[in-house]
Amino acid sequence: MSGAAPPSDRAWRGFARALVLTALGLLAGYLALAVLVDPYDTGRVGLLSRGAVRPQGPRTASAVRGRDPAYAGAVIGNSHIQLVEPAELTRLTGVPFVQLSVPATGPAEQFALLGWFLRHHPRPDAIVLAADAFWCADDPAFPSEHPFPFWLVGDWPAYLRGLARFSAAQETVNRIGWLLRAKPKRAAADGWWNYEPDYLRQGFGLDPALKARLDRPVGRETEPHRAGPFPVAARLRAELARVPAATPVVLVFPPVYAAAEPPAGSPRAAAETACRAAIRGALAAHPLSAVVDWRDGRPEARDPDQFFDQSHYRFPVARVLTAEIAADVNRLREGRGH
Repeated sequence: MSGAAPPSDRAWRGFARALVLTALGLLAGYLALAVLVDPYDTGRVGLLSRGAVRPQGPRTASAVRGRDPAYAGAVIGNSHIQLVEPAELTRLTGVPFVQLSVPATGPAEQFALLGWFLRHHPRPDAIVLAADAFWCADDPAFPSEHPFPFWLVGDWPAYLRGLARFSAAQETVNRIGWLLRAKPKRAAADGWWNYEPDYLRQGFGLDPALKARLDRPVGRETEPHRAGPFPVAARLRAELARVPAATPVVLVFPPVYAAAEPPAGSPRAAAETACRAAIRGALAAHPLSAVVDWRDGRPEARDPDQFFDQSHYRFPVARVLTAEIAADVNRLREGRGH
């Protein structure tokens, strides 16, 4: 008696095999098309690159902005440094700056963008980093509540895995449509996004109830606070080791409203001071570095008209901050370090 499978079983296996091969072929075909189209313009292929930024959120737009050869300096952080205008920094320093700040990000995302910028600008003219409260986290992985496309600025295997998702397929189609338009819409090439109008539309800076929130105590004194070690210090040293010694690095402790500062002598005050000291120590390993510290009790921090909430300041403060950053960039470029 023969051990051969019944004809129905052979037919089913043949159908299943054909189905799998068809699916794999379709996936391979889609990936080939997506790599060619490069939906977020990462430049990995570049055949269809228009040298312009398609309108999209800063999370994905940073991939094209961070590789743009028109820029030799970068501002990297989140919304707490977002109002620093790259064109003004360029005017004050002569260094063409791009804004790579992405709202609701922390060190993990920001260092990934720094790596992407350095990959495409091995000898940048200046780097500006913003170290806010997210830098003082306990977990060395610096997890975020908001998803970030690390795959966009990762290696090829990560990029291919990232393309194999529905959102990337949608953007592939969207980019094809954008490329076919005679006059496609473009986003700001330098990443400038002034969030003041958005806040004003929501009533911030105008609504008395929202303004009153500025002076509410933060209420985090019951949380555990530690004096270190802070994982960000070691990570910052490692990242700065990739930055050329001749590149000025300016680190900013962004402004916060006075009511957000911890009471003097409190555990939180001691922990935040220790964290900033650890960050300063790591930064000092870079030969051309400076700190712009707006956590030092400046009078602007006590003016409620200069803040929308306790960590988002208004444009007049941003302009003063921008001038201070530019002054340090110029000083460092002249060879005057710490």
